[in-house]
Amino acid sequence: MIKQIFGKLPRKPSKSSHNDSNGNGGVHGNSSLNSSLGTNSLNNSKPGSASSKSSSSASSNNGPLNSHSSGWNKLNHGKKTSPLATQAGHVLTSGAYEALPSFRDVPNSEKQSLFLRKLGLCYVVFDFSDPSKNLREKDIKRQTLLELVDYVSSVSTKFNEVAMQEITRMVAANLFRTFPSLNHDSKILEMYDAEDEEPAMDPAWPHLQIVYELLLRFVVSPETDAKLAKRYIDHPFVLRLLDLFDSYDQREREYLKTILHRIYGKFMVHRPYIRKAINNIFYRFIFETEKHNGIAELLEILGSIINGFALPLKEEHKLFLVRALIPLHKPKCVSMYHQQLSYCITQFVEKDFKLADTVIRGLLKYWPVTNSSKEVMFLGELEEVLEATQAAEFQRCMVPLFRQIGRCLNSLHLQVAERALFLWNNDHIRNLITQNRTAILPIIFPALERNTHNHWNPAVQSLTLNVRKIFLDADQALFDECLARFQENEAKEKEMQEKRELIWKRLEDVAASKSVSNEAVLVSRSISSMAINSSPTPKATAGR
Repeated sequence: MIKQIFGKLPRKPSKSSHNDSNGNGGVHGNSSLNSSLGTNSLNNSKPGSASSKSSSSASSNNGPLNSHSSGWNKLNHGKKTSPLATQAGHVLTSGAYEALPSFRDVPNSEKQSLFLRKLGLCYVVFDFSDPSKNLREKDIKRQTLLELVDYVSSVSTKFNEVAMQEITRMVAANLFRTFPSLNHDSKILEMYDAEDEEPAMDPAWPHLQIVYELLLRFVVSPETDAKLAKRYIDHPFVLRLLDLFDSYDQREREYLKTILHRIYGKFMVHRPYIRKAINNIFYRFIFETEKHNGIAELLEILGSIINGFALPLKEEHKLFLVRALIPLHKPKCVSMYHQQLSYCITQFVEKDFKLADTVIRGLLKYWPVTNSSKEVMFLGELEEVLEATQAAEFQRCMVPLFRQIGRCLNSLHLQVAERALFLWNNDHIRNLITQNRTAILPIIFPALERNTHNHWNPAVQSLTLNVRKIFLDADQALFDECLARFQENEAKEKEMQEKRELIWKRLEDVAASKSVSNEAVLVSRSISSMAINSSPTPKATAGR
C-alpha cells in the first residue's frame, strides 16, 4: 500500500549544476549565418537520393535499425532514462514501427502527449548505407520529423522540462555519432584541393537535415526558456555539437554553424566554455593533426563573436589571438580557411590598434619560404592589417617587415612580386612608408634596383619604376644617397667576385698541372684561406 502511494507522487527532475561565469563577448549579426531555413527546403529532400560516394556514413550502425547510440546515454549521465526511450526500444524489438496520428487529428489537450510520443518514435536510427532497406519505416520517421518541426515552430506555450529533455535526447540519438576515420597520409593532405574534390554527401542527410532544423527552431523559439533549457543544452551537449564540425558534409557544417551561433547568443552562461572548447579544437588541429573539416565555419562564428567583444579587450582574448589565431597560419591547408582567419585577425587590430605589431610579427614568424600561393595570401592579409595600423605600431615592426617585403619584391614568382608592389597603391600604407622613408628606403633600395634591371617580367619592372619614382619625388637627396651607396656596394661585390674567380682559376691551374702524376697538390695556406673565406658555399662545392 505504501509503495503504491509513493509511486503516485511526482518525481522531481534532476538538475545539472553549472558554475560558469558570464562572458562579455557579444554576438553581432553575420550575414553568412542568416541562411534561409524553411520547411520547403526540407520537403525537397527525399530519402535515398544522396550520393552513394559519400565518405561519411550516417552512423556506425550494425544493423538496419539502431536505437539511440551510447553517446547520448553518456551525454545525459545522471539523468533517469525516459519512459519514451524504453518505448522506442520496445518498438525496435517488437518490429512494430507505425505512424502516429497527426497533430490535426487530436484535440489541443492531447497534443503535448502526442508530441512526446512522436519524439520517442524518432529515437530509432536507421542504416542509410543501403538505400533499399526499411523504406517504409524511413518514410514514416521523416514525416514524423517534419510534423515535429512544424509543431516546434507553431507552439504558443512554453516548453516544459519534460519536453526539453525529450527533444535533446532525440537530437542526441540522431546526430551524435562517430565519423569514419580515413587514412590521412601526409602526401594525400598536401595534394588535396577542396575546390577540385567532389563534396562528400552524407546518405543520411534527408533525416539529419530535419533533426538539425528541429534543434535550430527549438533554440531560437521564444517559448524556449534559456534558464531551464541550459540544464539539457549543457556543456557535454555543446561539446558533442562541436565534435560534429569535423563532418565531411558541408551542409551539416552550415547548420551547425548557425545553431552554435544561436546557442552562443541565447545561453550567455555557456559563452566562456564555447570559446575555450573552440580553442582546444584549434590547438589540436595546429600542433597535432593538421586535419579538420570545420575550421572555416568555426572561424566564421568567431568573427561574429570577436566583433562583439567589449573594450578594453580582456587578456583572455589577447591570448587567444597569440596562441590560436596567429599559429593558424602554420598548417599547409591554410588556404581552406584563410579568408575567415584574415577577417578575425583584422577584427582584433581594428578593436585594439596596439595589437598590430603583435600580428605583423606573428605573420613574419610563419611566413612561407617555398609556397608562393601561400605567400600571396600572406601579402593580401598584411595589406589589410597595415591599413588598420597606426604610425607608432608601424615603426616598431617596419625594419623586419620591409626586409621580408624586399625579398618578396625580388621573387621570381610573378604574383608574389606584383602583390608586394601593389602595397604602394594603398594610400594609407604609402603614407606610412613615406613618413618613415629614411629607415625603409635603404632596406628595399637594392631590391628595387635589381628588379629594374634584372627581373624577367616587364610588368614587375614597370611597377618597380613607379615605386622608385615615389621615393625619388618624396626625397631626392635620400634617393641619391641610397643610389650612391648601392653603386658602391655593387662595385665592391664585383671586385670580390673577380678575386674569387681569379683564386679558383689558380687552384684549377695548379690541379691541372699535377693531374698527370699521382703527386699530391700542395696549396699555400694564404691562397686556400682566401678561397674559403671569400667563396660562397655552392661554388666551393662545385670546385671540389
